[in-house]
Amino acid sequence: MPNATSLPANSLEAIRGYMTYLRVEKGLRPLTCEAYERDLLQLAEYLEQNDVMLFSAQQAELAGFLHHLQLHQVEMRSRARKLSCLRGFYRWLLLDKAITHDPTENLESPSGWKVLPKSLAEPEVESMLARANQSASHPAAGVVALRDAAMLELLYGGGIRVSELVGLRVEDLSLDQGQILVRGKGDKERVVPLGRAAVEALEKYLRLGRPQLQRKRRASEIFLSARGTALTRQSVWLLVKRYDAQASPHMLRHSCATHMVERGADLRTVQTLLGHADIATTQVYTHLALGRLKAVHREHHPRGRKRMTQLEEPSQ
Repeated sequence: MPNATSLPANSLEAIRGYMTYLRVEKGLRPLTCEAYERDLLQLAEYLEQNDVMLFSAQQAELAGFLHHLQLHQVEMRSRARKLSCLRGFYRWLLLDKAITHDPTENLESPSGWKVLPKSLAEPEVESMLARANQSASHPAAGVVALRDAAMLELLYGGGIRVSELVGLRVEDLSLDQGQILVRGKGDKERVVPLGRAAVEALEKYLRLGRPQLQRKRRASEIFLSARGTALTRQSVWLLVKRYDAQASPHMLRHSCATHMVERGADLRTVQTLLGHADIATTQVYTHLALGRLKAVHREHHPRGRKRMTQLEEPSQ
């Protein structure tokens, strides 16, 4: 966290006011607000070191901040989030009449700004789920194995976020109807349908696994630790890594969307499933599907290959 004590009082007051706006009026989750607060404190500290005030920063200073991040090897995805944070902050200041001009209005994003989400191939996901389900099906399977299999099936089968997974409660389940109620960003609720594999894994965990994990405590969350407490996002991340070192919970979500689009699902359906507020967020999966289509075409079409194979020489 940047050193907030060295910043001007009016800058800190503005950042705190914006955080209140995000939490109360926009309904953003605490972790999102904390990330935005770090971004703004980092910007304020950078500007202070260059004798520029937060309220008087111009486009050139903000562009310099983004360039500074790039020089310090900050990942493109993180820089994109910070730019989004800056735009929201200065628009809020403009609406609040704290400034007369939005310095981010004509701030251009660098070329190649959008990063395509990483996803696993279908065989890779199937292999991961098969290993988890094999462990859960063993006669001596422990309650943790039952829990892990249900979680992985739900992350991929429902395409839900890890924060949504750890926040699921028993009353959110409607397994007889093959669906769950999910609370996404901004506490927006949506109904997510589940396939048979996810439903069966959840039913088995709820019947044989969760009651044992809940013996010591009365937690309302579905997925519990060995101590009976609600799982954290970090523990779910480590769990996924145990089954595939290259995977992550978010990658399973991307894989769900990518595989659906590749198999012909329309974008509106995928948007609803993932809980995207803007269809533009979902459109990235068309690029992934198109890339897969091109690769298949190059591999299997006689005139689509990069290099034509040599014709077989006539036999002598």
